[in-house]
Amino acid sequence: MTTTTTSTAIDDAVQKVASHKESWATLSVTERIAILIEIERDMQTVADRWVLTSTRAKGLSPRSFGEGEEWLAVATIYRQVRLLRQSLMDIRRSGRPQVPGPITTRSDGQVVARVFPQTLIDRLMLPGVSGDVWLESGVTQTDLMRDQASFYQQQNRQGKVVLVLGAGNNSSLIPGDFLYKLFVEGYVVVLKPNPVNDYLGPLIEQGFRALIKRGFLALVHGGAEVGDQLCHHPAIDAIHMTGSRKTYESIVFGEGQAADDRKSQGSPRLHKPITAELGNISPLIIVPGPWRAADINIQARRIASWFVFNSAFGCLTPRVLIQWHGWDKRVALTQAIGRVLAQTPTRRAYYPGATDLYETFLAVHPEAQPYGNAPEGHLPWTIIPDVDPDNRQDICFRQEPFCSLMAETAIEANSIEQFVDRAVEFANETLWGTLIATLVVHPVSMRDPTIAAAVERAVDKLRYGSVVVNQAPGFAYFLMATPWGGYPGHDSSDIQSGCGIVNNVLMLPHPHKAVVRGNFNPWPDPFVVTFQHGYSFFKKFAEVQASPSLVKLPSLLATTLRG
Repeated sequence: MTTTTTSTAIDDAVQKVASHKESWATLSVTERIAILIEIERDMQTVADRWVLTSTRAKGLSPRSFGEGEEWLAVATIYRQVRLLRQSLMDIRRSGRPQVPGPITTRSDGQVVARVFPQTLIDRLMLPGVSGDVWLESGVTQTDLMRDQASFYQQQNRQGKVVLVLGAGNNSSLIPGDFLYKLFVEGYVVVLKPNPVNDYLGPLIEQGFRALIKRGFLALVHGGAEVGDQLCHHPAIDAIHMTGSRKTYESIVFGEGQAADDRKSQGSPRLHKPITAELGNISPLIIVPGPWRAADINIQARRIASWFVFNSAFGCLTPRVLIQWHGWDKRVALTQAIGRVLAQTPTRRAYYPGATDLYETFLAVHPEAQPYGNAPEGHLPWTIIPDVDPDNRQDICFRQEPFCSLMAETAIEANSIEQFVDRAVEFANETLWGTLIATLVVHPVSMRDPTIAAAVERAVDKLRYGSVVVNQAPGFAYFLMATPWGGYPGHDSSDIQSGCGIVNNVLMLPHPHKAVVRGNFNPWPDPFVVTFQHGYSFFKKFAEVQASPSLVKLPSLLATTLRG
């Protein structure tokens, strides 16, 4: 456990980065590229320890699928660093990052940029996967070209200091946050990791020493008291956090009755720009269709895997499975998910408060179905079936269950297309949060013009920062070219999933939402917990992300086919 940084050391850290903010703001693109090259090299020297340390901290078995997930976190860091370097090379050459796909305009005038796949290797590694960025209404293609990479377009860039309060669950999130603030928005960074993953501190110091030794990044450690001191430090210009709504409101409004009064009056105690990613009760909408038994089993494996990922401690973990009440496959799908979960080893409930939160949900819903034998310190995978969709204040719809639990609900409708419309309305109006929503739809259903239109209407109408179709929700984060954050428009009085974005390595202006699409039945599929060689696959996957090469793909493919 890293010791808490003293008050004097905190001041020293803040002053150190503040003294370098102007030199960072004016640093040439070539020098920034050189720093990213150093980071690429240093991260590869620390990767094995990064995974080993994270695996031990979360109680994951060696060489398990869970350890493979930690390699996927490293792969995500590799990808972000590499794509940022590519964007800067584009800026040096032509003034802005190159958008790899077409830039089109929808019938309503909304501009859409295809940002994935970016390379041939992307296409070969993730066949059939695409990523689009929809820009805000009124933004034209001319605006996109003019405003892209806005920090690098400024003639007189001013230095700024941002405090990054890092997330506590997935190890890729902290670098994701501070790299975005540094290389896209132009801040120098004071970083305070969440105490839950403070063990990453020494690894960050080695993997990102290229930034630390130059005074552009500094780490401090501690709990809420340290965070509060930093938030109010006069040299901190802005704040970015990934965490809970409660933490955000504590920063902005304080604690107790005075905080409630400030919130009701719209009068924050802290007057600094704050961006935040605050989680979500993530909906998973199942579009009914001509599913065979094999389809049900395939989707059950995929949905269970999306749920299990990172021990279900994720802001993008599916939390409410939304089905059509009249679909004859509804119960079969829920039961099939349960069978996969029953065969999946439980994991340690490493996130603080997870067990108490789990018990809170079970007290309201004693009908919850647990799966798997959970030893001491673990929680079973759990589904709460048939939650009443008309009870809009049900805990499953209003409080994010940051533990190994999800709910299932069924909506009445007279047709599939009506169900899709009502499911979207339910997700928008009843569920808390606006971060990410997922749809699963059979390709045969998409051949029906009426159903296809309903699905496209859903993608348009869902008020979420990311909408994913037939793909693991986590890919909305992993792609890095897609912006990550809540749906735009929230303020401190109703912050929902937060405000502002990260990732967005192509530095696109005014993003409205990200749309990621995949395959209903990808084969082979190494991203499911039933895949027996997940550890080997994800480690090789990370190696390709660190340094893409066609030469590496045969070995990766061979591992995939072994499953």
